[in-house]
Amino acid sequence: MTRRKFTKRMRLLLAATVLSGAVGLGNLLMPHVASAGEVKKIAILTPEDPTDYGWNQQGFEAAKAVAAKYGLDFMPATGLGYGDVRPTLRELAEDGANLLIAHASGYNTAAPEIGAETKVPVAIVDRPDANKPGQIADYTLSGHQGAYLAGRLAAKMTQTGAVGIVVSGEPPSWNSQSAAFAEGVKAENNKVKIIYAVIGPAAYSDAAGGRRVTETVIGAGADIIFGQGDGASFGMLQAVETTKPAKGDKAYFIDVIGDKTPIDKGNLLSSVIWNLVPVYSAMVEDLKSDKFGTHKYEIGLKDNSVQLLHSKYIPDDVWKEISDLRQQIIDGKIKVEPIFDAQKVRTLMTSVNAK
Repeated sequence: MTRRKFTKRMRLLLAATVLSGAVGLGNLLMPHVASAGEVKKIAILTPEDPTDYGWNQQGFEAAKAVAAKYGLDFMPATGLGYGDVRPTLRELAEDGANLLIAHASGYNTAAPEIGAETKVPVAIVDRPDANKPGQIADYTLSGHQGAYLAGRLAAKMTQTGAVGIVVSGEPPSWNSQSAAFAEGVKAENNKVKIIYAVIGPAAYSDAAGGRRVTETVIGAGADIIFGQGDGASFGMLQAVETTKPAKGDKAYFIDVIGDKTPIDKGNLLSSVIWNLVPVYSAMVEDLKSDKFGTHKYEIGLKDNSVQLLHSKYIPDDVWKEISDLRQQIIDGKIKVEPIFDAQKVRTLMTSVNAK
């Protein structure tokens, strides 16, 4: 071997050694990134505590159930509020999370940023155009099929001839359910008035506001309230319990996402219940098969990921009619398309109070 060849070979060996050391150092400094097929830990971040029988609790319980289902470490971070969650996201990533579920529309900017920074896949809501293979998966869901049934139910049972919709904001998920509820009311009885009110632009935890606005809607004639609010829904339920409608014995409340039966005092007519276990299970499977961020996720009546709560206040004959309508939706005989735009939602209402 000539001296020139020997020197060249030594340079190559030295470069390889330096590169190997740099890669090793990088692995020590960077959070561990799961390769396709490797998922060991999942984290969920919620703005409120998982005790609302709704958005926060259903998300928390579903993520916990999926972690148990797949034998994963469960890493919850709850009650974070609606401010900057970047430090929490970084901490969870550094602790080894292979999936960050950012369970609030207010987190859908910070989560992708930290996901890109830490190389950890993130799941977000209310940004259906943000999907990015292997990195970002949006799970903006719609319980519109169940909300349509709730509208049919409300129109069948109102005694005042007026029902109300009270929302804590106008995110896509709320809008699609508000629209479907209104369409259900009109399909059942187009003479029933629909009074629509918004507590605030992002009043998800405003229980006092929920009570105040709901009392106003009942005062305007509604005896059945379809409420969407997270923590604000507790105020809505209180208003229904304590405010007497213009006609009839009492007002009723139709909730969303969870089941408030354990705290019902006689006014919980029904709820459009979401089951997020199939959604989070699909995310884990997608991570394993390298399909994460390549498609949207849906919930619906067909697989019972959306159900209408059958309370004891619904007469048997009315529930039989609702069950028949449910099957017609599943069979495609009744089409219920989601409407996500707030302005289009408002055109479906008899009166609008968006203060």
